[in-house]
Amino acid sequence: MTAVQLPDSPPEAPDTPRRLPRRVPVRRIRQVLCLLPLVLVAVVAVQHRDVLAAGFAHLGSAEWPWLLAAAGATCLTWVAAACTRQGAVVEALPKRRLLATQFAAGAANHLLPTGLGASAVNLRFMTVCGLPLARSSAALALYLLAESIGRVALLGALLIAFPGALRLGPLLPEGAVGPLLLGIGAALVVAVAVLVCVRRLRAGAVSFLRTALGEARTVHTRPARALALWGGSLAFPALQAACLVLVGLALGLPVPPVHMALAYLAATVAVALVPTPGGVGSVEAALVVALVAVGGPAAVATAVVLAFRIITVWLPLLPGALTLGALVRLKVI
Repeated sequence: MTAVQLPDSPPEAPDTPRRLPRRVPVRRIRQVLCLLPLVLVAVVAVQHRDVLAAGFAHLGSAEWPWLLAAAGATCLTWVAAACTRQGAVVEALPKRRLLATQFAAGAANHLLPTGLGASAVNLRFMTVCGLPLARSSAALALYLLAESIGRVALLGALLIAFPGALRLGPLLPEGAVGPLLLGIGAALVVAVAVLVCVRRLRAGAVSFLRTALGEARTVHTRPARALALWGGSLAFPALQAACLVLVGLALGLPVPPVHMALAYLAATVAVALVPTPGGVGSVEAALVVALVAVGGPAAVATAVVLAFRIITVWLPLLPGALTLGALVRLKVI
């Protein structure tokens, strides 16, 4: 019985190498990030071209010495912000880079929802400087808390000193206080319920709170840091209010300077929770209403607000975006 000889099986094909997906070079990503602020500036400018045209038209009829003083006050706000940022951490941050970062963060803050742009830029800057992410986040939270306390404290002091200066009727329409308080209370209840029910989230919140409290205690053991933190947090809104006052004087707004400052603080506190890029739109409306509430004519108040936003937002926006792109390119952030 002869054995049946089976045909040889074909040789196995050699293993073909798998093609790995191409990774985008980090350099290319940085190039895109450098150009992104300029693109966003162009988009925002096109969207608000009517406001820009009206604002520049009002600047043409203003008294220039007051406008130059307003521009100087705007520049000092970046110094105040840098002092507050330094006061929120114990380690010494590089001064020039810190100041440049605040200028760039101002532009980022007007291109993204309120607070997110500046917070992201400063968080990245602190981590690049060597601070751990947990401590950088704690310092950021301390800065936001100090700035909010400083703004509300100035507003409260002016309201006590000039109780009849601001008519709250136009700012708070009848029947609006109840729903507002109800919404805030509901948000707090939901937040507490989520923390109680989600264990991981609760553990993360407790860890962050412990880190933040420890960072705050350490900062306040250093008098120089505490002075920078609270001095800067009071100087920042005071300089912004001074800028509005100077623009009002330049355009002849018939309102006492202290009342204009009170209107600015009241308006910015009122729109603090409005998630628009840099408060664009919401701040203008609130400022006009607040200036009318302290006795200013509506037409002149509108002109003052438009000129004020040109000086504080639109003129620094393009150089701020260029600075932001340069900081990204230089790996400062």
